[in-house]
Amino acid sequence: MYSKDELNELITKGVGNLKCNEEAARLYDPVRYMLSIGGKRLRPLLTLMACNIFSDKPEEALMPAIGLEVFHNFTLVHDDIMDSAKVRRNSPTVHEKWSLNQAILSGDVMAFIANEYIALTPQPHFMKVFKLYNNTATEVCVGQQMDMDFENRPFVSLEEYLRMIELKTAVLLATCLKAGSLIGGASDRNADLMYEFGRSLGLAFQIQDDILDVYGNPVVFGKKTGGDILVNKKTFLLIKALELATGAREVRLKELMSSTDFNPSEKISEVTSIYNDLGVKEISESLAADFITSAFAYFRNVSVSEVRKGPLLQMALSMTGREK
Repeated sequence: MYSKDELNELITKGVGNLKCNEEAARLYDPVRYMLSIGGKRLRPLLTLMACNIFSDKPEEALMPAIGLEVFHNFTLVHDDIMDSAKVRRNSPTVHEKWSLNQAILSGDVMAFIANEYIALTPQPHFMKVFKLYNNTATEVCVGQQMDMDFENRPFVSLEEYLRMIELKTAVLLATCLKAGSLIGGASDRNADLMYEFGRSLGLAFQIQDDILDVYGNPVVFGKKTGGDILVNKKTFLLIKALELATGAREVRLKELMSSTDFNPSEKISEVTSIYNDLGVKEISESLAADFITSAFAYFRNVSVSEVRKGPLLQMALSMTGREK
């Protein structure tokens, strides 16, 4: 089996050899930039590690793994535009560094580059992986639409929010694990278990991301904390706080979240104080832990030797902060 470092080396070389049309260098400069400014390249690594559980040739999953990474970064370029974000991974966002129009166009071409790499999935797995990828790409867009719609709604239920993050975030992690498994020759049952493993991890990660936006270290998190509060973004913490708040606290929270005209630092401080009083951080952490527990339950049921599952298990334990 390949080590994590060996798989990362394959990914680094693959991304470094990204196919770009030099006839329009400016179109591809933002693409190279986006893929070079950090990020853990978690999705292609999970794809290769999943393949390696079932096969001794994880390199067969390299091209679709890179395609999934390019697709993920494409969504980030466009998400940053929609969110008017200035920083991504401690670096200027593409639309800040170039222009809005350039970010839209370069983001568009990333989607087509991703398609080209997915098309290099080896037979006989191509059709299953292609259908999985195409469905996931659509689901990610549906999730983003739901997220946008929530901005204009006074009330969003916790169930609606969890469905939105499942589509916007979790299904792509799930697809990486399932695609790698299929290319490695996994049975449909095992591939489905790997999908559910990734979906549950993805739900946990997004809730953890909501927590980090308020309570994280900006250097580690890659952007300033409190950004979601400033733009009145409906996160798990806010939705739960609105559910729990009563009396004057409820009135004040709704007042704070109904406008962007408050002093930024004071707004972040006051909303965070309300979160602390209501204990929403602890509630959010508990739900994330439940999803993590569910993820490992799915993984345990994958019918492969524990030795082969070992590297991915250690990776997942590290990702979820449970590594001993």
